[in-house]
Amino acid sequence: MSPTSDTIDSILLPTDGSDGALAGARHGVDLAATADATVHVLSVIETPDIEGLTSVLESDGEEQRAALEADAESAVESVATMVRDRNPDLEVTTATERGTPFRVIDRYVDANGIDAVAMGTKGRTGVRRVVLGSVTENVLRTVGVPVLVVPPAASDSRLTEATVENVLLPTDGSDGAAAAVDWGITIATAFDAMVHAIYSVDTSRFPSRMDPGELVAELERPGKEALQAVRERGREHGLSLTGTVATGPPARVILDYADDNEIDLIAMGTHGRSGFERHFLGSVTETVVRNAELPVLCVPMSDE
Repeated sequence: MSPTSDTIDSILLPTDGSDGALAGARHGVDLAATADATVHVLSVIETPDIEGLTSVLESDGEEQRAALEADAESAVESVATMVRDRNPDLEVTTATERGTPFRVIDRYVDANGIDAVAMGTKGRTGVRRVVLGSVTENVLRTVGVPVLVVPPAASDSRLTEATVENVLLPTDGSDGAAAAVDWGITIATAFDAMVHAIYSVDTSRFPSRMDPGELVAELERPGKEALQAVRERGREHGLSLTGTVATGPPARVILDYADDNEIDLIAMGTHGRSGFERHFLGSVTETVVRNAELPVLCVPMSDE
């Protein structure tokens, strides 16, 4: 049995029928196959689209409403078919609902005990749409489970033991980072991947009159402690691990390291040292998600 099976029993794949949504769904299926998890496919018909039709003649409104519902059903069935084609053994549940997409997704996660969400960063635009794109950031800010975010550049990649060789775990020593490290370790164990832990020392926030050598040495101390904590977690799972203390703005350090070291997946917390509210994403994570060309597993802190 996969090492992630105790953690991920169900994965939600939101879809609007776009290529971006399909990219997220493909990666979600790979993760579900590794974890032997059930798959839920959800398409949301945005309520304002339907309510906005009231100004149209009733007959036209009914036609538009039917078209939107047909689009949602088609989007769900397209992903469900893809899931069954890629792995016939996976159990698939489908649903279409009306409302504000990210709110419906959040409610669905809570109501159905979903353990993780996988979605793309680009969705449809236009009148006949079931919105995803910008919805992704709202989902990251509201749901209480990890979200695997897949950018267009990663649409052709796979998440399998053969393709996931390097997992990057950024840490700042905070509780939010620790939660992400635990998930990253679990994912790396499942794919038998090497773990790369990185801590960024950002000297730009300190006065230039301070001695650079003393400043870096002082700031590196907590970084080394944070990396040691990751090493200990990695050893418990028998993983190969390398740790690096780098200098520079955290988001840029993470993105550059990923590019330079053939990283296949990043796992990081949505709450770091700058805030702990559930609806706070975190500027570093937000920047990484917006600019990364590989999947990013965004892990929220628990309510506790």
